[in-house]
Amino acid sequence: MIEKILVANRGEIALRVIRAAREMGIQSVAVHSTADADAMHVRMADETVCIGPAPSPQSYLSIPAIIAACEVTGAQAIHPGYGFLSENANFVQVVEDHGLTFIGPTAEHIRIMGDKITAKETMQNLGVPCVPGSEGGVPDLETAKRIGDEIGYPVIIKATAGGGGKGMKVAASAAEMEKAFLTARAEGKSNFGNDEVYIEKYLQKPRHIEIQVFGDGKGNAVHLGERDCSLQRRHQKVFEEAPGPAISPEERDRIGKICADAVAAINYIGAGTIEFLYEDGEFYFIEMNTRLQVEHPVTEAIFGVDLVREQIRVAEGLPMSFTQDDLTINGAAIEVRINAEKLPNFAPCPGKITQYHAPGGLGVRMDSALYDGYSIPPYYDSLIGKLIVHGRDRREALARLDRALGELIVDGIDTTVPLFRALLAEPDVLSGEYNIHWLERWLETNLNEG
Repeated sequence: MIEKILVANRGEIALRVIRAAREMGIQSVAVHSTADADAMHVRMADETVCIGPAPSPQSYLSIPAIIAACEVTGAQAIHPGYGFLSENANFVQVVEDHGLTFIGPTAEHIRIMGDKITAKETMQNLGVPCVPGSEGGVPDLETAKRIGDEIGYPVIIKATAGGGGKGMKVAASAAEMEKAFLTARAEGKSNFGNDEVYIEKYLQKPRHIEIQVFGDGKGNAVHLGERDCSLQRRHQKVFEEAPGPAISPEERDRIGKICADAVAAINYIGAGTIEFLYEDGEFYFIEMNTRLQVEHPVTEAIFGVDLVREQIRVAEGLPMSFTQDDLTINGAAIEVRINAEKLPNFAPCPGKITQYHAPGGLGVRMDSALYDGYSIPPYYDSLIGKLIVHGRDRREALARLDRALGELIVDGIDTTVPLFRALLAEPDVLSGEYNIHWLERWLETNLNEG
């Protein structure tokens, strides 16, 4: 059994893992850069190890430093959180080669799902519905034009190794194909060292729906419903809710079973998320994230489960503590991502927190590593907290979100809280009538985003 876990991350997700471990009677080791010496996850862990200077490549992305930290502390397992090395198949292989337990999927599954073409082919073979598009990578412009003519415009060209909106370009017509194709290849090369691209039909007004799955690595898997993550800015989610306001129970059961059966068939272990575009009653696979998601708390809220605890359990070889029949949705939950950013241009806004007060009350959860006097370093992602609310229904959850945003105090820096206060005044958000393009169009009109 695991007695000590090293958390290879920082911020709120590191705290999340440390808390779950403590409840299970497992000791925790926090690693940190020199910039994070005073971070909350460092204060909360049982042991700490400084693994390098502020830049991520020299600390949180340094595989030798993390393995060395395990060796000096005697940690038997590593939880990667999300981001950093969480979906790095080489890291997982190194962890296993050193006789340590990686709390997450196998290197093989991460490798398969990390390449978007291979992931799509795998999912198609497992019966998961996919967006019409190219069969594998597109070698040249002439092939790209032929595929565009076959599936019809608009199309989207995506870098095989892409992510975070990089290496993605839309061609609304044949005349736009050349520029979009070449730009996507160039961005793929510069950002990921891989200029291979593929092409898919570009849906006009889809929602972004993701299905939470969980497997035990022994051919058993469940789904925990869907999350609607359609409110996005530059392909980055900012507002997530579960269950999705546009998904019927019948649709949920259908696509959920398809996803659970797919991951069971490949003996997937741990938490994963299968992401879809959803339009006119149809689901189209886009990618699978082989890790815990930032937005996992909304799923925990409506199902009453601890996904991190389950990750640790199955990593120990134990069975899941629930079956599909045990999972019943209770109410509705919403999460908003609080970033240290200055509106209207969302410029990063690191600095010292002069006053911090977390909201509370029934159905309110604040996942954050902030505290009075903490200085947010400029080296990492601008996410500083996640505000999660749960209610008996969506209307109550929205009311609680509005109240909780009013209670939250983060002084000393700018945050994205005003964005969410404004969104809660919008009829489309209150009714759930939005798609993946809605927020950017709203921002153009209301915040004059530059």
